Amino acid sequence: MDSAHLDTDTALHTDTGTGLDTDIGTGLDTDIGVRQLAKMIDHSLLRPELTTTEVLLGCELAGAYDVASVCVRPADVALAVKALAGTAVAVGTVIGFPHGGSTATAKAGEAVDALAEGATELDMVLNIGLLRSGEDDAVREDIAAVVDAAAGAGLIKVIFENAYLDDEEKVRACRLSTLAGADFVKTSTGFAPGGATLEDVRLMRANVPAHMRVKAAGGVRTLDRMLEFVAAGAERFGATATATILDDLAARRAAA
Repeated sequence: MDSAHLDTDTALHTDTGTGLDTDIGTGLDTDIGVRQLAKMIDHSLLRPELTTTEVLLGCELAGAYDVASVCVRPADVALAVKALAGTAVAVGTVIGFPHGGSTATAKAGEAVDALAEGATELDMVLNIGLLRSGEDDAVREDIAAVVDAAAGAGLIKVIFENAYLDDEEKVRACRLSTLAGADFVKTSTGFAPGGATLEDVRLMRANVPAHMRVKAAGGVRTLDRMLEFVAAGAERFGATATATILDDLAARRAAA
């Protein structure tokens, strides 16, 4: 990627409450530079059919664009850590993925294994069925098991899988994630019938404290769409269209 594109040029301002200023109504009136947006992206490498070569190519792309992290399958953590050594790109993985139905003990074990392999970010799926059943204590304990297993060694992002939840359940999931000590709440796995929506991101942002962040995943495939989510309160994104999004921003900045 051309380093000349990695700027933080300024344009029009609208306070989004995320620490970033954006006004996307005209296409690219935004303060967000390519480097800044890159550091809001977790490049996703979770599809079950990906080969080792494809995972390595994905890590190479993540390193070239200097994104926040790659999010790989648990079996690929060591491979990604080696591939990204010497870069500023973190390695993340998933826990209880994609359905969230593993036991809390199993999820904690996955977390310990992932951290031992070098992962520093863990995207865990909460127990969707227990949440929908109103078993809040069990859901909180499920999340806390992963938080406690990480013991501060990794960021914990709690995936709600909002496609299966109503708004009341999403609000409860926010509260339980907060009580359990998670760092992020996240909309989706990307493998359910629906992904991130602006309404869900706004709801989640409004129902977690300021120190917690919101990650949008599932269906964020264009620059304009990503900027809409930034304005709604998202501060991290799961994305597969990383190069397309960042190249688009660089090209628009160059033409401005």
